[in-house]
Amino acid sequence: MTTAFAPTAASETGRVHQAQPIEIRAFDGPVGAEVLGLDLGQPLSDDDFRRIHRAHLDHHVLVFRDQRITPDQQIAFSRRFGPLQIHVLHQFQLIGYPEVLVVSNIVENGQPIGLGDAGHYWHSDLSYKEKPSLGSLLHAQELPAEGGDTLFANMHLAFDTLPAHLRAAVEGRSAEHTYLAKYAELQKRSPWRPNLSAEQIAQVKPVVHPIVRTHPEAGRKALFVGEHFTTRVIGLPEDESKQLLDEVFAHSVRPEHLYRHQWAEHDMVFWDNRSLMHLAAGTPDHLRRKLYRTTIEGDVPF
Repeated sequence: MTTAFAPTAASETGRVHQAQPIEIRAFDGPVGAEVLGLDLGQPLSDDDFRRIHRAHLDHHVLVFRDQRITPDQQIAFSRRFGPLQIHVLHQFQLIGYPEVLVVSNIVENGQPIGLGDAGHYWHSDLSYKEKPSLGSLLHAQELPAEGGDTLFANMHLAFDTLPAHLRAAVEGRSAEHTYLAKYAELQKRSPWRPNLSAEQIAQVKPVVHPIVRTHPEAGRKALFVGEHFTTRVIGLPEDESKQLLDEVFAHSVRPEHLYRHQWAEHDMVFWDNRSLMHLAAGTPDHLRRKLYRTTIEGDVPF
């Protein structure tokens, strides 16, 4: 645990911003750290940004405590890491902010205000895109008195601990990912999955990615399949493909690979979709939950 007081630094715009007294405290677990002493509502110095970037690569999940920031400020911080991606369900964009997806189980005037079943299955955000997400940022707006946790699985660790027979089976192979894999099933369960237009369907055509990907910044290998969007292993018969994916999924989410985040008021959580899968643990229907998500575009997996 170290507290750093970095010197004053010039920002990318040329204006000088004072560094903040940031403390990064690693969790006692397979993934994650909390960031204390940082106000994301204030301009971030280049030195502070480099430290946050390094911590994100090292810990894969960063929890920024007590962030009383606006959507504009969330978007500005997110954009420091790359261009933002717009979710295909434009119905659940925050009004005036297409970059922000509202994740919520709240229904007002008979209509859901956000995507209430987001994260129902283990997944990496936007793995169904040609350029899947680098990372996602989720900012708590309204939290339930119970439930609402988010689980994260360390996919580097999952790869490192693969049994030899599974490693041999997946290395060098690719798998198909599609947004529509479980869409009809989710539609039957909840009001949060509207019928998709032809234009929306065209935005989420199936893609093929390597099952084992290399992190483009850290250089570490990670499994890159998830039960929500990964549909089949390329080049295998259907029964063999299903069996292999089921085994890999089960291994990936072993308890020793997981961190469970219990949300606190005004938390913002920033995770690396190249390193992790995540899952929403669920919220009782009668309790309100609302969060704002921004998603950063990544690279084509290799």
